[in-house]
Amino acid sequence: MSNKTYEAKHAEDITRLISQYAGKGKSNKVIWLALVGVFIDAYDLTTLSFGIEQVISEFSLTPLMTGVVASSIVCGTIVGNLVGGFLTDKIGRYRVFMADMVLFVVAAIVAGLAPNVWVLIAARFVMGMSVGVDLPVAMSYLSEFSKFSGKSNKAARLAAWCPMWYAASSACFALVLALYFLLPEHYSHWLWRVSLIFGAVPALFIIFIRGKYLTESPIWLANQGRLKEATEILKTSYDIHAVVSSDLTKTQKSIEKKVKLSFKVLFNKKYFSRTMVAVTIHISVAFQYTTIAFFLPSILTRFFHTTTLTTLTTTLGLNLLFAFTGGLLGVYLASRLASRHILLLGFVLQFIALIALAWIGHPSDPFLLYLAIGLLGLWLFAEGFGPGAQMMVYPTMAYPAEIRGVGVGFNRAVTGIAQAIALFVLPVWMTKYQTDVFNIIAIFAFIPLVVIGFIFKFEPTKNDVDLISDDVVQESGVKQLN
Repeated sequence: MSNKTYEAKHAEDITRLISQYAGKGKSNKVIWLALVGVFIDAYDLTTLSFGIEQVISEFSLTPLMTGVVASSIVCGTIVGNLVGGFLTDKIGRYRVFMADMVLFVVAAIVAGLAPNVWVLIAARFVMGMSVGVDLPVAMSYLSEFSKFSGKSNKAARLAAWCPMWYAASSACFALVLALYFLLPEHYSHWLWRVSLIFGAVPALFIIFIRGKYLTESPIWLANQGRLKEATEILKTSYDIHAVVSSDLTKTQKSIEKKVKLSFKVLFNKKYFSRTMVAVTIHISVAFQYTTIAFFLPSILTRFFHTTTLTTLTTTLGLNLLFAFTGGLLGVYLASRLASRHILLLGFVLQFIALIALAWIGHPSDPFLLYLAIGLLGLWLFAEGFGPGAQMMVYPTMAYPAEIRGVGVGFNRAVTGIAQAIALFVLPVWMTKYQTDVFNIIAIFAFIPLVVIGFIFKFEPTKNDVDLISDDVVQESGVKQLN
């Protein structure tokens, strides 16, 4: 524990103290709670990637209704991203986070018990809204409770969302695999229902322990001019003793100009290039991820002709061996290398994997089959350490605290729109073009190489956007009182 006391005059003083002392006190618990939120997001988006076939059978769905069911959660995320991003900046991180956890619990249980397809669609839409609301606030927590540089810095903790995402996907498939063996054959149609309801468990965990560890973001409070509340959280969450400057006049003058909350600010001269890079990444990842990760069971069944058990075990194995380990590598690299370089390497490997998969086509012998599965693994590994990990680093660290929720929410909404389109067109493309669909998706790995490599070269980890300008930083250097 520290017996030093610091004087805070500006919002930047709070940021500087957190940058120095993050990782002490209860702050690490907040990071883990935010990552559990990401786990729930990923789990809910994964649950029907395998169970959709059971839903089709149980409710006798037409291809059109199948598309509606599959895309309902994604459509919900679009609404949730926009609303959640705005509310995260408007009313704070804590209240938004707790509200979306309640939505998770209710929607997951209703979806799992849905008596007909319309209730399932409505529940999945609400689940999507809760996912959409959660990501902007979770990324804000990961960023605003972490130090800017060094081990376990902002970039590394933001990148941690990726292995957590694939851990959730793996957990989902592991649960389905366990139920496959445990449930009697005449209850096998319960697989998708039980897996959906299970998603409520981690949300209930967060709700249960919220009072002990979860707090409002002190950086958000400081940017609202609420320095006293921010210093109180510094004491309880970081064991940092700070007091607001007694010179109230100077303190009030130092509070930065509030940015009017609007998505238009993301396209002004200052943020335009950052937004273009982030949007490019999100659209690219959406189409690629939907093809390879979401439709992975379909690829294995349709193109590689695997059995149900082989499909389940292969999907789980690829997620754990390649996607999850790639995500862990991404966390390691994020604290040591520039995000831009990691991204470019990831997209290059994905482009190679997709072109090679298109060349192999339908594997005609065991060697080509194993090679094709290895290439799927290479794509997942590259996604894990590259675009998957970095896609949240860019928008979160590109925008300051007062518009961070809006920035992350907008980019995630772009992802949702791209995913919704992909969910509708990919089944058609797969039927029409077969394995040549990989050549089409390779375009989404090539375009970001051009945009990030040659047009917009923004690097989010170079400077801390929460320290607005060098003049203010120098003027607002934290003063130690004792």
